Amino acid sequence: MLIRQFRWMALATLAWLGAGTALADVRVVAGEGARRPAALTITTEAAAPSSMLDGEGRVVGISTDKVRAAFERAGLAYTIELLPWKRAYAAATDRPDACVYSTTRTPERESLFKWVGPIDSAEWVLMAPANRRFALRSLEDARPYRIGTYNGDARDQFLRSRGFKVDSAPNDLTNPRKLLLGRIDLWAAALRIGSPVLEQNGWAGQIVPVLVFNRIDVYLACNRAVPNEVIARLNGAIDALERDGTMSKIERSYDNWSVRQQGR
Repeated sequence: MLIRQFRWMALATLAWLGAGTALADVRVVAGEGARRPAALTITTEAAAPSSMLDGEGRVVGISTDKVRAAFERAGLAYTIELLPWKRAYAAATDRPDACVYSTTRTPERESLFKWVGPIDSAEWVLMAPANRRFALRSLEDARPYRIGTYNGDARDQFLRSRGFKVDSAPNDLTNPRKLLLGRIDLWAAALRIGSPVLEQNGWAGQIVPVLVFNRIDVYLACNRAVPNEVIARLNGAIDALERDGTMSKIERSYDNWSVRQQGR
């Protein structure tokens, strides 16, 4: 009898979950007496300090901690996995149980996902070697130059669709190295305000911002098969965390991130 009950519960879960597999970074939370939806698979990329691995191999970071807090506030089960961006993004488009962050919400992507957030904001910035002089008053002034992006990213799509000379890389942090070697003229970076990414990687003073060309919000983007009830619970949790100051507290907890990382 117990075996039959277990099989029935497993089949009910798989009806919308599909063939998702358990991952290492697992959190399961549910309110007392509540029916628990199946666990969602959450994917992201390595993009410190928003998402990264700590010394124990656990996914952490500003956006990660916000996503985790939202799931716990909503009483939902989840797993988190760090992947290259194209794989992380593809998981959310292909798997009915998956979501991806930090995802820029663009008109081209609007109908592809159900959206939770925003969970953070960033600036799209053209970066240049400090020893070159660029007089860029608008993005149009950058048309003659080779701009480094990376595969599958919203900045790459944005610039390509407008006819700019784009040189994409498989990883965004390849671009600063290409910039310093003269293989590209500019790097289209997405930087959280106050991000220490240049200092952290030893590029401070060598690479400088020359133009902010867009300001964007980023979201948790979920597969269209994720139930509307789950999306509503997560958005409600995000709103509650903003109101009670939890989101700001998470951000402040990373104020000294670059100092902590140097000891890893």
